[in-house]
Amino acid sequence: FGYSWTTEMGFRVCQHNKHYSSEEYSYRLRTFIQNKRKVEEHNSGQHSYRMGLNQFSDMTFSEFKKLYLLREPQNCSATRGNHVLSMGPYPDFVDWRTKGNYVTPVKNQGGCGSCWTFSTTGCLESAIAIKTGKLLSLAEQQLVDCAGAYKNHGCNGGLPSQAFEYIKYNGGLEAEKDYPYTAQDQHCQYQPNKAVAFVKEVVNITQYDENGIVDAVARLNPVSIAFEVTDDFFQYEGGVYSNSNCDSTPDKVNHAVLAVGYGVQNGTKYWIVKNSWGPEWGLNGYFYIIRGKNMCGLAACPSYPIPLL
Repeated sequence: FGYSWTTEMGFRVCQHNKHYSSEEYSYRLRTFIQNKRKVEEHNSGQHSYRMGLNQFSDMTFSEFKKLYLLREPQNCSATRGNHVLSMGPYPDFVDWRTKGNYVTPVKNQGGCGSCWTFSTTGCLESAIAIKTGKLLSLAEQQLVDCAGAYKNHGCNGGLPSQAFEYIKYNGGLEAEKDYPYTAQDQHCQYQPNKAVAFVKEVVNITQYDENGIVDAVARLNPVSIAFEVTDDFFQYEGGVYSNSNCDSTPDKVNHAVLAVGYGVQNGTKYWIVKNSWGPEWGLNGYFYIIRGKNMCGLAACPSYPIPLL
């Protein structure tokens, strides 16, 4: 399996904080080389997005999937939502990151399928900040540990709409600093007197109504969405992601994220999306994905909360 000294150096740089035994080192290096070939092959073709080596490039997609994606299928559909559409018109470009201090820095879920909790906190953090001017950082770990009665499964997955329901009926969510994130399932340690964020109403946008997401993001706040991640996404580096091989139905979604805006580039409409794989991944932790085609099921189960202030 031929590789050069520079490949090995690249491998060490990408995996700077990982320590392997000598047997595992050669397996990881082989995996890295396979991923590197895949990236080079992709980037030499005509695609709307670029791939690049990153902190996940020493893993096979099946290993990555077990650690970072929803392990239980989440059938999330609200076939008829309760979001009330306005008639528009909508601006061509919206980005809540630049409208004010409305979006918290990109967080990192670590090796736990808790993306749904980050999509939830991100959405509620922004909704509260837009209404009050106060940007809080909220506790994902409380959702991992305590929201099980609402069809959520901690590190094995869950859905933002179900997490908003939990926050609404549970009586609140603590701040990140009071209930810190550990990336593992624990016993619930929620203290009601420490709750700082509350949900008045949970809004589901009608299944596959991507225009409803545009309406909500343009007029109100970022929106929680979920989609199917396949093996070409985890090494995304930039550009507008699209994929002709992913599924678009609610039973296949395996990753929840946050749409913080949208735009159009050379005639291509796209969403601006906040991920929870740390700021080193993608475009400083964000990615762009094709808008208007229910790409990989991103319009299968959008939701957002109306905060109780």
